[in-house]
Amino acid sequence: MAGLLGSSGDGGKHSGCCMCDGCTWITSLHSCSCHMRGGQFISWSCEKAEKKDQAQGMDVCLSSAQQPACLGEAAGRLEAAEEGTVQDDGTGGSPGDSKEMEPCLHNLQKFVPTDYASYTQEHYCFAGKKIIIQESIESYGAVVWPGATALCQYLEEHAQELNLQDAKILEIGAGPGLVSIVASILGAQVTATDLPDVLGNLQYNLLKNTLKRTAHLPEVRELVWGEDLEHNFPKCTSYYDYILASDVVYHHYFLDKLLSTMVYLAQPGTVLLWANKFRFSTDYEFLDKFKQVFEATLLAEYPESSVKIFKGILKWD
Repeated sequence: MAGLLGSSGDGGKHSGCCMCDGCTWITSLHSCSCHMRGGQFISWSCEKAEKKDQAQGMDVCLSSAQQPACLGEAAGRLEAAEEGTVQDDGTGGSPGDSKEMEPCLHNLQKFVPTDYASYTQEHYCFAGKKIIIQESIESYGAVVWPGATALCQYLEEHAQELNLQDAKILEIGAGPGLVSIVASILGAQVTATDLPDVLGNLQYNLLKNTLKRTAHLPEVRELVWGEDLEHNFPKCTSYYDYILASDVVYHHYFLDKLLSTMVYLAQPGTVLLWANKFRFSTDYEFLDKFKQVFEATLLAEYPESSVKIFKGILKWD
């Protein structure tokens, strides 16, 4: 498969780009680059955000301070929403700032985004749609990692084969929400999950990019790996066609709980799609354990980014 990312440093418009035609990007704050895939623009990023993959020891602090909420509960208010909810100028402050957020979106926001010192607007293009993600390098859960962009590319290129239209999907560790957004654009019914402190920015990004743009408004729910699974996701009402996960495996202390969560959520007929950049020996150790409980198939590999995408079908005794 062709390489995922290339770059062009012209700092201006890019021919054939679905986002750059007729607009000029502001590049005065950071050293920026335009990422291409097969000659087509997929994302705009800055030097500050490029440093995110240099981080080591990505330990996660798990807590359970908030209760889950569903974006779908606000479906009755969609008629009052205005068109053009995505900011195309690439500017913006904290997602929680009511001045930056349209009133209709502010009313739908059930989780409060973490008040980081700075947010950046990162631009992507998948499934023919402009996607703007609010990110912050102050949190690993507020950054789009290489596995996410690889999984988005795979979903886009295999949407018909995967039959994503109206498919029920749950994403583990959704972070800032790019994968869930792309799955929603491709027609799926998506539940995006992560830790409590991540849900505010996740929900903000989902609303900004899916409201009145997708057939199904994604749901946002808290999911702490290995905790209260039967209570929060009872098997009788929590069947999913696909479980999606990207870059959830790295150097942290919750890998066993992650695997047990994957096993719990996978039911007969469920397909798990896991994309990961392999950085540490513990990543390969997790893969070995993954293969013990799932029938694993390598679907795609991107040597330039060390990302692999696996398909997993739970083994049934």
